[in-house]
Amino acid sequence: MPRPLRIHIPGGFYHVTLRGNHQQDIFSIASDRSLLNAIVAAALLKYEAEVHAYCWMTNHLHLLIKVSEAPLGSLIRQIAAGYARAHQRHLETTGHLFERRYHASIVDTDAYFLELVRYIHLNPVSAGLVREVAQYRWTSHHAYAGNRSDPWVSAEFALQLFSPDPSRRFALYRDFLDRGPRTTQVPLPPPGALSGAIPISTAARALETLAADASRLFGVPMSSLRSRVRNPKVALARAWVAKAARDRRLASLSEVARFFACDQGALRHAMERFRQVLAETS
Repeated sequence: MPRPLRIHIPGGFYHVTLRGNHQQDIFSIASDRSLLNAIVAAALLKYEAEVHAYCWMTNHLHLLIKVSEAPLGSLIRQIAAGYARAHQRHLETTGHLFERRYHASIVDTDAYFLELVRYIHLNPVSAGLVREVAQYRWTSHHAYAGNRSDPWVSAEFALQLFSPDPSRRFALYRDFLDRGPRTTQVPLPPPGALSGAIPISTAARALETLAADASRLFGVPMSSLRSRVRNPKVALARAWVAKAARDRRLASLSEVARFFACDQGALRHAMERFRQVLAETS
Protein backbone atom coordinates (compact mmCIF):
# COMPACT_ATOMS: atom_id res chain seq x y z
CA MET A 1 0.00 0.00 0.00
CA PRO A 2 1.54 3.36 -0.99
CA ARG A 3 2.33 5.85 1.75
CA PRO A 4 0.18 9.01 2.01
CA LEU A 5 1.54 11.91 -0.03
CA ARG A 6 3.14 14.66 2.02
CA ILE A 7 1.73 17.99 0.85
CA HIS A 8 3.90 21.06 1.34
CA ILE A 9 2.17 24.26 2.51
CA PRO A 10 4.58 27.23 2.68
CA GLY A 11 4.03 29.02 5.99
CA GLY A 12 2.22 25.98 7.41
CA PHE A 13 2.56 24.58 10.94
CA TYR A 14 3.30 20.89 11.49
CA HIS A 15 3.48 18.63 14.52
CA VAL A 16 6.42 16.30 13.90
CA THR A 17 7.32 13.14 15.79
CA LEU A 18 10.65 11.40 15.10
CA ARG A 19 11.30 8.10 16.88
CA GLY A 20 14.38 6.00 17.53
CA ASN A 21 14.67 2.90 15.37
CA HIS A 22 12.91 -0.04 17.10
CA GLN A 23 12.03 2.39 19.94
CA GLN A 24 15.70 2.54 20.99
CA ASP A 25 17.08 5.41 23.06
CA ILE A 26 18.50 8.21 20.95
CA PHE A 27 20.57 9.89 23.67
CA SER A 28 23.61 8.21 25.21
CA ILE A 29 25.49 10.91 27.12
CA ALA A 30 24.48 14.14 28.86
CA SER A 31 25.76 16.39 26.07
CA ASP A 32 23.74 14.66 23.31
CA ARG A 33 20.67 16.83 23.82
CA SER A 34 22.77 20.00 23.70
CA LEU A 35 24.29 18.71 20.47
CA LEU A 36 20.78 18.21 19.06
CA ASN A 37 19.87 21.78 20.04
CA ALA A 38 22.78 23.11 18.00
CA ILE A 39 21.92 20.93 14.98
CA VAL A 40 18.26 22.02 15.06
CA ALA A 41 19.21 25.70 15.36
CA ALA A 42 21.52 25.44 12.33
CA ALA A 43 18.88 23.62 10.26
CA LEU A 44 16.26 26.27 11.06
CA LEU A 45 18.56 28.99 9.75
CA LYS A 46 19.33 27.04 6.59
CA TYR A 47 15.68 26.35 5.72
CA GLU A 48 14.20 29.58 7.17
CA ALA A 49 11.89 27.56 9.42
CA GLU A 50 10.72 28.14 13.00
CA VAL A 51 10.30 25.83 16.00
CA HIS A 52 7.37 26.91 18.17
CA ALA A 53 7.55 24.03 20.66
CA TYR A 54 9.80 21.03 21.26
CA CYS A 55 10.53 18.22 23.68
CA TRP A 56 13.45 15.78 23.55
CA MET A 57 12.20 12.55 25.13
CA THR A 58 14.30 9.43 25.76
CA ASN A 59 13.54 7.64 22.50
CA HIS A 60 11.65 10.19 20.42
CA LEU A 61 11.40 13.87 19.56
CA HIS A 62 8.43 16.24 19.37
CA LEU A 63 8.58 19.42 17.28
CA LEU A 64 5.96 22.03 16.38
CA ILE A 65 7.42 23.58 13.25
CA LYS A 66 6.52 26.39 10.87
CA VAL A 67 8.05 25.88 7.43
CA SER A 68 8.84 28.39 4.70
CA GLU A 69 9.41 27.64 1.02
CA ALA A 70 11.54 24.56 1.71
CA PRO A 71 9.57 21.33 2.28
CA LEU A 72 9.36 19.93 5.80
CA GLY A 73 11.09 16.72 4.70
CA SER A 74 14.31 18.53 3.82
CA LEU A 75 14.47 20.11 7.27
CA ILE A 76 13.76 16.87 9.14
CA ARG A 77 16.27 14.91 7.08
CA GLN A 78 18.94 17.53 7.86
CA ILE A 79 18.23 17.27 11.59
CA ALA A 80 17.99 13.47 11.70
CA ALA A 81 21.03 12.80 9.52
CA GLY A 82 23.19 15.45 11.22
CA TYR A 83 22.41 14.19 14.70
CA ALA A 84 22.75 10.50 13.74
CA ARG A 85 26.21 11.06 12.25
CA ALA A 86 27.43 13.00 15.28
CA HIS A 87 25.89 10.55 17.75
CA GLN A 88 27.30 7.46 16.04
CA ARG A 89 30.72 9.06 15.67
CA HIS A 90 31.35 9.18 19.42
CA LEU A 91 29.77 5.72 19.95
CA GLU A 92 31.62 4.21 16.97
CA THR A 93 28.45 2.47 15.77
CA THR A 94 26.59 2.25 12.46
CA GLY A 95 23.01 1.59 11.35
CA HIS A 96 19.81 3.61 11.47
CA LEU A 97 19.33 5.68 14.61
CA PHE A 98 15.84 6.91 13.67
CA GLU A 99 12.87 5.26 12.02
CA ARG A 100 12.96 5.81 8.28
CA ARG A 101 9.75 7.86 8.16
CA TYR A 102 8.83 10.65 10.54
CA HIS A 103 5.20 11.37 11.41
CA ALA A 104 3.75 14.81 10.63
CA SER A 105 0.31 16.37 10.80
CA ILE A 106 -0.86 19.83 9.77
CA VAL A 107 -1.91 22.29 12.46
CA ASP A 108 -4.60 24.46 10.94
CA THR A 109 -6.42 26.11 13.88
CA ASP A 110 -5.22 28.23 16.80
CA ALA A 111 -7.03 26.01 19.31
CA TYR A 112 -5.32 22.86 18.02
CA PHE A 113 -1.99 24.70 17.96
CA LEU A 114 -2.29 25.49 21.68
CA GLU A 115 -3.44 21.95 22.51
CA LEU A 116 -0.28 20.61 20.86
CA VAL A 117 1.95 23.09 22.72
CA ARG A 118 0.43 21.85 25.98
CA TYR A 119 0.70 18.19 24.98
CA ILE A 120 4.36 18.55 23.95
CA HIS A 121 5.31 20.34 27.16
CA LEU A 122 3.44 17.85 29.37
CA ASN A 123 4.98 14.81 27.65
CA PRO A 124 7.72 14.22 30.28
CA VAL A 125 5.11 14.40 33.07
CA SER A 126 2.71 12.07 31.26
CA ALA A 127 5.54 9.57 30.69
CA GLY A 128 6.51 9.64 34.38
CA LEU A 129 9.96 11.13 33.86
CA VAL A 130 9.27 14.07 36.20
CA ARG A 131 6.45 15.22 38.48
CA GLU A 132 6.39 18.83 37.29
CA VAL A 133 6.97 20.30 33.82
CA ALA A 134 9.54 22.75 35.16
CA GLN A 135 11.74 19.84 36.31
CA TYR A 136 12.41 18.68 32.76
CA ARG A 137 15.14 20.68 31.06
CA TRP A 138 14.80 19.59 27.44
CA THR A 139 11.59 21.34 26.43
CA SER A 140 10.47 24.74 25.22
CA HIS A 141 8.23 25.11 28.27
CA HIS A 142 10.90 27.25 29.92
CA ALA A 143 10.72 29.82 27.09
CA TYR A 144 6.92 29.93 27.43
CA ALA A 145 7.08 30.32 31.20
CA GLY A 146 9.62 33.15 30.94
CA ASN A 147 12.29 31.20 32.83
CA ARG A 148 14.81 30.73 30.03
CA SER A 149 15.59 32.17 26.63
CA ASP A 150 16.19 29.71 23.78
CA PRO A 151 17.11 31.93 20.79
CA TRP A 152 15.94 29.33 18.27
CA VAL A 153 12.49 28.85 19.87
CA SER A 154 9.63 31.08 18.62
CA ALA A 155 7.32 31.28 21.64
CA GLU A 156 5.83 34.70 20.95
CA PHE A 157 3.21 33.53 18.43
CA ALA A 158 1.52 31.18 20.93
CA LEU A 159 1.91 33.52 23.89
CA GLN A 160 0.09 36.33 22.09
CA LEU A 161 -2.86 33.98 21.56
CA PHE A 162 -3.37 33.99 25.34
CA SER A 163 -3.53 37.77 25.64
CA PRO A 164 -2.58 40.96 23.75
CA ASP A 165 -1.13 42.15 27.09
CA PRO A 166 2.49 40.87 27.40
CA SER A 167 2.37 41.20 31.20
CA ARG A 168 -0.40 38.55 31.45
CA ARG A 169 0.80 35.95 28.93
CA PHE A 170 3.13 33.88 31.12
CA ALA A 171 0.52 33.49 33.88
CA LEU A 172 -2.23 32.59 31.40
CA TYR A 173 0.04 30.03 29.75
CA ARG A 174 0.87 28.39 33.09
CA ASP A 175 -2.83 28.25 33.99
CA PHE A 176 -3.60 26.68 30.61
CA LEU A 177 -0.86 24.10 31.19
CA ASP A 178 -2.16 23.21 34.65
CA ARG A 179 -5.64 22.53 33.26
CA GLY A 180 -4.35 20.11 30.63
CA PRO A 181 -4.79 16.33 30.68
CA ARG A 182 -1.75 14.19 31.50
CA THR A 183 -1.74 11.75 28.62
CA THR A 184 0.72 10.20 26.20
CA GLN A 185 -1.96 10.24 23.48
CA VAL A 186 -1.56 12.98 20.87
CA PRO A 187 -4.60 15.34 20.88
CA LEU A 188 -7.03 14.57 18.09
CA PRO A 189 -6.71 16.92 15.10
CA PRO A 190 -9.72 18.91 13.86
CA PRO A 191 -12.41 16.93 11.97
CA GLY A 192 -11.27 16.01 8.48
CA ALA A 193 -7.55 15.69 9.24
CA LEU A 194 -5.91 12.45 8.09
CA SER A 195 -3.55 10.51 10.33
CA GLY A 196 -0.07 10.43 8.84
CA ALA A 197 -1.03 12.59 5.86
CA ILE A 198 -0.98 16.35 5.55
CA PRO A 199 -4.42 17.69 4.55
CA ILE A 200 -5.07 21.21 3.35
CA SER A 201 -7.57 22.99 5.58
CA THR A 202 -10.73 24.67 4.30
CA ALA A 203 -9.23 28.03 5.28
CA ALA A 204 -6.07 27.30 3.28
CA ARG A 205 -8.09 26.45 0.18
CA ALA A 206 -10.10 29.65 0.53
CA LEU A 207 -6.94 31.70 1.01
CA GLU A 208 -5.36 30.12 -2.08
CA THR A 209 -8.33 31.39 -4.12
CA LEU A 210 -8.27 34.86 -2.55
CA ALA A 211 -4.51 35.14 -3.03
CA ALA A 212 -4.88 34.28 -6.72
CA ASP A 213 -7.51 37.02 -7.03
CA ALA A 214 -5.23 39.49 -5.22
CA SER A 215 -2.35 38.55 -7.50
CA ARG A 216 -4.42 39.56 -10.54
CA LEU A 217 -5.97 42.67 -8.96
CA PHE A 218 -2.71 44.12 -7.66
CA GLY A 219 -0.37 42.77 -10.33
CA VAL A 220 1.75 40.95 -7.72
CA PRO A 221 3.17 37.46 -8.36
CA MET A 222 1.89 34.72 -6.07
CA SER A 223 5.52 33.89 -5.24
CA SER A 224 5.93 37.41 -3.80
CA LEU A 225 2.70 37.24 -1.80
CA ARG A 226 3.85 34.06 -0.07
CA SER A 227 7.46 35.03 0.47
CA ARG A 228 9.37 37.37 2.78
CA VAL A 229 9.23 40.16 0.19
CA ARG A 230 8.28 43.49 1.76
CA ASN A 231 6.98 46.34 -0.36
CA PRO A 232 3.83 48.51 -0.26
CA LYS A 233 2.11 46.76 -3.17
CA VAL A 234 2.60 43.30 -1.68
CA ALA A 235 1.45 44.55 1.74
CA LEU A 236 -1.76 46.00 0.27
CA ALA A 237 -2.48 42.79 -1.62
CA ARG A 238 -2.08 40.76 1.58
CA ALA A 239 -4.30 43.24 3.43
CA TRP A 240 -6.99 42.84 0.75
CA VAL A 241 -6.88 39.06 1.24
CA ALA A 242 -7.04 39.41 5.04
CA LYS A 243 -10.03 41.78 4.87
CA ALA A 244 -11.88 39.58 2.39
CA ALA A 245 -11.19 36.45 4.47
CA ARG A 246 -12.48 38.06 7.66
CA ASP A 247 -15.48 39.75 6.04
CA ARG A 248 -16.57 36.44 4.49
CA ARG A 249 -15.65 34.46 7.65
CA LEU A 250 -13.31 32.22 5.69
CA ALA A 251 -10.23 32.49 7.91
CA SER A 252 -8.96 34.22 11.04
CA LEU A 253 -6.23 36.84 11.00
CA SER A 254 -3.76 34.34 12.48
CA GLU A 255 -4.58 31.85 9.70
CA VAL A 256 -3.98 34.55 7.08
CA ALA A 257 -0.67 35.47 8.75
CA ARG A 258 0.41 31.83 8.72
CA PHE A 259 -0.63 31.46 5.09
CA PHE A 260 1.55 34.41 4.09
CA ALA A 261 4.33 33.54 6.58
CA CYS A 262 4.18 37.04 7.99
CA ASP A 263 3.74 38.65 11.39
CA GLN A 264 0.20 39.39 12.60
CA GLY A 265 1.25 42.85 13.70
CA ALA A 266 2.58 43.68 10.24
CA LEU A 267 -0.63 42.34 8.70
CA ARG A 268 -2.78 44.51 10.97
CA HIS A 269 -0.68 47.53 10.01
CA ALA A 270 -1.15 46.72 6.31
CA MET A 271 -4.91 46.38 6.82
CA GLU A 272 -5.05 49.79 8.46
CA ARG A 273 -3.10 51.27 5.56
CA PHE A 274 -5.50 49.55 3.14
CA ARG A 275 -8.49 51.13 4.93
CA GLN A 276 -6.82 54.54 4.58
CA VAL A 277 -6.26 54.00 0.87
CA LEU A 278 -9.92 53.05 0.43
CA ALA A 279 -11.03 56.15 2.34
CA GLU A 280 -8.79 58.41 0.26
CA THR A 281 -10.10 57.03 -3.03
CA SER A 282 -13.80 56.89 -2.12
